[in-house]
Amino acid sequence: MELGLKNKVALVPASSKGIGFGVAKVLAAEGCKVVVSSSNQDSISKARDSIVKETGNNNVHAVRADLTLKDDVDHLVNLATGKFGTVDILAYNTGPPKPGTFADLSEADWERGVKLLLMSAVWITKLVVPGMVQKNWGRLIYITSSTLRQPVPNLVLSNTVRLSLAGLSKSLALEYGSKGITSNGIMQGHILTDRQRQVAQDVSSRTGKDLEETMKQMLQDVPTGRYGLTEEVGYLVAFLASEKADYINGTMLAIDGGLIRSVF
Repeated sequence: MELGLKNKVALVPASSKGIGFGVAKVLAAEGCKVVVSSSNQDSISKARDSIVKETGNNNVHAVRADLTLKDDVDHLVNLATGKFGTVDILAYNTGPPKPGTFADLSEADWERGVKLLLMSAVWITKLVVPGMVQKNWGRLIYITSSTLRQPVPNLVLSNTVRLSLAGLSKSLALEYGSKGITSNGIMQGHILTDRQRQVAQDVSSRTGKDLEETMKQMLQDVPTGRYGLTEEVGYLVAFLASEKADYINGTMLAIDGGLIRSVF
């Protein structure tokens, strides 16, 4: 299926590894001009080189940016628009917040979590939406987590703050749908990333079970019986970014192998 993404400009924050990297690689393979970022310059430069090598797309630009710092976010978007003139697709992604129970987390942890998971999305969106309005076309895609529907023990920050992204995305869908801009969210389940291994390691430490056994046990609630791949999240992002998905707006789509049990 031709998605019509060639030469569209996509911004994918937090993309040196994991889901962000998988998304950026798929969009680059589809012919997008892609801006990737990480708080570590060496990591994002290596990721950029890897994406170029694997896809043959040289229009991939790496930027160092800490998403908890507004100045860095401003710098990221300014460089993206300076390099490619515009941002057509925002595939919003962040690194994970600090794990822990409610009792474990300090006020500073909460403040950083809100900046990382919510305010960075607000800052970036405010900067890219005016250009989308001007073109009467844009795609806002917020990568969140299945914790929106099914909270995970010991991930209180993620369980709580990521919910706000659903409200943001739905509000933007209502406000900008008539201006050619769609806004949707993605709720991924157990995707094979370093974060997934970190969660499994935490469970292993608390239960005394072997890490490999814990990784397998975490799949017991997944009907497909396997971990998802980062590229599979990328395929969903690419479809939502395409003209084929023009009538999909204001949704939160699960990609979790059937993990979420609720009907709605």
